[in-house]
Amino acid sequence: MNLDAAYAECERVARQHYENFPVASLLLPAPMRPHIAAIYAFARTADDFADEGSRTADERLGLLDEWKDRLRTCTGGPPSPSLAPNPHADPVFLALAETIRVHRLPVQLFEDLLSAFCQDVSVHRYGTWVDVMDYCRRSANPIGRLMLRVAGHVDDRLDAASDAVCTALQLTNFWQDLDRDWRNGRLYVPREDLVRFGAREEDLDGRTITPAWHETLTEMASRTRALFDEGRAVCDGVTGRLRYELRVTWLGGTRVLSRLEANGFDVFSARPALTAPDLPGLVWAAATWTRSGAA
Repeated sequence: MNLDAAYAECERVARQHYENFPVASLLLPAPMRPHIAAIYAFARTADDFADEGSRTADERLGLLDEWKDRLRTCTGGPPSPSLAPNPHADPVFLALAETIRVHRLPVQLFEDLLSAFCQDVSVHRYGTWVDVMDYCRRSANPIGRLMLRVAGHVDDRLDAASDAVCTALQLTNFWQDLDRDWRNGRLYVPREDLVRFGAREEDLDGRTITPAWHETLTEMASRTRALFDEGRAVCDGVTGRLRYELRVTWLGGTRVLSRLEANGFDVFSARPALTAPDLPGLVWAAATWTRSGAA
């Protein structure tokens, strides 16, 4: 497979898995799109190893270990003796190796992602907010930092703002997917906050948002919105088409959070999500954006 075909395959994967915010969208500068798609295909496939299908925990961890081996091999590490050819992996790593080389991307950011996916297999509860933040640092923040570097930005202030937005997006997804995650045996609301507000896990089995759960999730949403506000500067700190991509991403995440708040966090009745009719409004809000607040 040649390089162009490998990038095309990565873009196909990105289009297949559109979620709450644009991935390699038309808002991105055209030269960035293949590279962002390669990063996304790497992360999306690994995330699916951890979450999708009916594999055992050992099988999931084995696939993630193989993905890590392939990452190290594609960036110049010695090939693992047990690493057999994989026609599904090869396009991803052919494209990713070129993206890492061209943009001098830190391999540690990719390994952070894999460590978070491994954690998803073995850790299903979090004791403290600090624990949740550490997970987000590895599961979400590397994507923003990689995007900035593909765009040519290496700036500590932008990194910090990007981290805040990426963590806020991850948290919004946790509250949005509370029902699905609970059915899969996972809960990202810290135990210390359940105790603080008197929310009981067993109430989720009854698919009910009790007053205590509503109070707990209101607090989670408040912390999440503070992170969106903290990270808003990254949308103003870049130029060109990338700023519109980041604005739409920020606006989309805050819109989902607002819908969660508006429906009382009752994700058992309906899961708030962005749909095609939201796009014109998001694009308009991005175009009329001001530094002091979104229009």
